[in-house]
Amino acid sequence: MRPPATIDCIDCGGRCHLITPPDDTGRFFAGDLVVYRCEDCLDRWDLIVSDEDDAQGDGWEPPGF
Repeated sequence: MRPPATIDCIDCGGRCHLITPPDDTGRFFAGDLVVYRCEDCLDRWDLIVSDEDDAQGDGWEPPGF
């Protein structure tokens, strides 16, 4: 699974760019933490890659704290 290169910033509506590199094989796996940074407000967004069969169907879930 490959996370999108950009996502929308929830705070300002700008574009957030993926800044986490893939592993040595060039892939991401379920459970991996990926980080995005907004080009406008500089907010950081941490997302966890979930299984492709996620109930919501979007492949993402917020990190648990």
